[in-house]
Amino acid sequence: MILAPGDALTRWQVSDIAEARFDVPDAPLQGEMDPFFFLTKDKNFIPHEYPCRTQFAQRFRGHRPEVRGEPDWTRNWLPFGQQVLDLSGFWFRPTRLAAWARTVIAANEAGTARLRLTTCGGAVLWVNGTEVGWTAPYVRNYAQSADFDVPLTEGDNELLVFFDDLAERDTRYLIRLDWLDGPSARAGMPFAAPAGVVAGVEAALESAHFDAPAYDGGEVAVILPPMVAPAQVDLLVEGDFMSHQRLRRRYQLAVGQTRLVLGEVADFPADFRHFRLTLTQDGFASMRTLGVEIAHPAGPAPATQSARIAEALEAVATGAEGDCVRALACLATGRAADAMILAALPAIEDCWDCADFELVPLLWSRIRFAESLAPETLARIDAAILNYRYWMDEPGNDVQWYFSENHALLFHTAAYLAGNLLRDAIFTRSGRTGAQQSATGAARVRAWLDHFEAAEMAEFNSAPYFPIDLKGLCALQALAPDADIRERAARGIARLVEIVANSAHQGVLTAAQGRSYEHTLRAGATLELSAVARLLWGAGSFGARFHCLPLLALCLRDHDLVLPDLTARALWDRDDGQEWTFTQGAGNFARLYHWKTRGTAMGSAAGYRWGDWGYQETLVHARIGRDPQAQVWINQPGEMIQSGYGRPSYWGGSASVPRVQQYRGLALVRFTGVPPQPDLTHAWFPAQVFDAAEVADDRACAVLDRAGLMLIASGPLHMVTEGPSAGCELRLTGRDGWWLMRVTEDAPSTERLFEHFAGVTAREDADGNLCVIDPEYGSVAFNRDGTVEAEGRRLDPAQWTLTGTRHKIAPKNRSGEDLP
Repeated sequence: MILAPGDALTRWQVSDIAEARFDVPDAPLQGEMDPFFFLTKDKNFIPHEYPCRTQFAQRFRGHRPEVRGEPDWTRNWLPFGQQVLDLSGFWFRPTRLAAWARTVIAANEAGTARLRLTTCGGAVLWVNGTEVGWTAPYVRNYAQSADFDVPLTEGDNELLVFFDDLAERDTRYLIRLDWLDGPSARAGMPFAAPAGVVAGVEAALESAHFDAPAYDGGEVAVILPPMVAPAQVDLLVEGDFMSHQRLRRRYQLAVGQTRLVLGEVADFPADFRHFRLTLTQDGFASMRTLGVEIAHPAGPAPATQSARIAEALEAVATGAEGDCVRALACLATGRAADAMILAALPAIEDCWDCADFELVPLLWSRIRFAESLAPETLARIDAAILNYRYWMDEPGNDVQWYFSENHALLFHTAAYLAGNLLRDAIFTRSGRTGAQQSATGAARVRAWLDHFEAAEMAEFNSAPYFPIDLKGLCALQALAPDADIRERAARGIARLVEIVANSAHQGVLTAAQGRSYEHTLRAGATLELSAVARLLWGAGSFGARFHCLPLLALCLRDHDLVLPDLTARALWDRDDGQEWTFTQGAGNFARLYHWKTRGTAMGSAAGYRWGDWGYQETLVHARIGRDPQAQVWINQPGEMIQSGYGRPSYWGGSASVPRVQQYRGLALVRFTGVPPQPDLTHAWFPAQVFDAAEVADDRACAVLDRAGLMLIASGPLHMVTEGPSAGCELRLTGRDGWWLMRVTEDAPSTERLFEHFAGVTAREDADGNLCVIDPEYGSVAFNRDGTVEAEGRRLDPAQWTLTGTRHKIAPKNRSGEDLP
């Protein structure tokens, strides 16, 4: 195909990434906790800069990149629908990265072409061995472009790119090369393999997908098109970026084979996992990532809370990934934990990002179970405690994330408890005695609690961040030397548990979330909140990664924590429904709505940042029936690579924040995206999970356990049938469009759903107000000012409060009554 203006070159040979530590002299960092850091305006640019970036920029920004190393073509990059060569990842320390990439342009005649090179870091471009230009913006995770006029000869032209950057935590490490103008040409193949072999491998990986949306038993298998030649598959199984558990396997594919059994569910660790498949055929290899949840069913929960506490501690001690949380559970159940702690200590000693997540349970182990640890282990722990960097005003050269509320709580909790433990010792970085360090930490903990009690979670309703906040609050409730902090922490725990109970459906959180990830959205059974629900309310199961579960269990078992019994709320089993409205964040910036019945639940954020560039917000989320995987959410992808590192990613967050409004079981989602955001919006719709599901033109519906879900869009809906989300993704073409999502309790069949909601659509007037005529609610007005009017009621998000209001509405009762 002839290259047209704006076409990206998408097939590359790529080298390994060369990595080198980038250490600068220890220095303090100015700043404080920022509860608004993710409310980005300028294409998700986060303004906070570490000293390592400042020094790196002073040395390299605006200068020709330091070309390093030699190309070693270890990887063949195929596009799979994306326009970017993306090597993004997560680096826990400041790290210099360098890589090479090679592609080909086949020109039908000689001439000058104009190319656009995009990167966040620096890059040098050669054409046919001659350097033609470089670019060096070096702005963290912020892509910028430079244009170059380059000479092309008739025939194949080799383009070589060296690109580098400084990695800090989540890092967008990528290049994009676009054709803008020039002689007639096409994108060539940079590979030595025959074109037919490349096409066969690409087609196989393009189509490859799991045969189920999630697994809780039986075989784990990948579906492929029929193999035209024998092939080999090398498998690497990984967790999220904080998981260090890896599993490798190799398989052979025969001619004609279409189903590759990877193993039994029990062969793989629980949790959402990335399966990285490298397919090799006739010497040509390429890789693609498929993500899926692996759940190990735990059976019915014990009937009493004391038994569930014991079960939770045992599950973590025997089944979790090895870290300081599991070590604490081991010590609490009479097991040895020295080896596990010693394996975790290097990350704390080196101040890796997220080391604060490890340090808090380590301190608990040190304070409460010192007699169970060897003297040499205790000495190593104490040395790590004294040399750790507890806040940004202490000198260091790390990239620990100090600005979010969850991290701030753990840093301050750790300083408070560590200082009290080693009161007479000197803490290296602050120069304070332990007593002084503890006093500083206590003041900051109290300030954090002041903020929490006034605003609660900026990362509202966020499934991955409830457990981290609970981790810090549980440590304070159990270990704080000051009674007022213990009491306030206990109230904080109770409040977070209440929010989860109010927004849970059959124990599983179902709500709008201020920060989400693919691996937390797509995990239903193994999300840690499921384990918390099992501990507290008897419904849920266990994954393999934990932050708070054993800490919460120990607070209940050993530290007199008493929580109200919210089982009836979390496991709603009544004929009426609960409407729950509340706010989160400083200034009540997130106004949240939730509706649930026995068989349905849906939550949304009302009037939230309409039209802004998004970050990781999932703004509408629904479930039906009793399967935790029977969930639907709608977003505009932030990147086209699945299981990538973008914020927003393919499933987590939206490139453009949609307008979302909800009335009971009906929600409106209106997108007004702009280039270069992807030209589609989509819904996660796992058709296999439901008893029945059907897609027809602009509508899709699903039924499970006689509960129903209906999707209606502003244009035709298309079910994706190939690739990682095959059978689970509905697409609506265009950046500008709307969706309606409707859940209902009485749905015996998809036919009845289509019939019942046949006339439902959204009509928009010149002022931007939308109206929906619903067969049960009548006229529902979604007004441009954020209010909603229906059934003689007017919902005004501006009137909602932090405490919130629970409202019980009977099936045929429009007025309802408030609940305590």
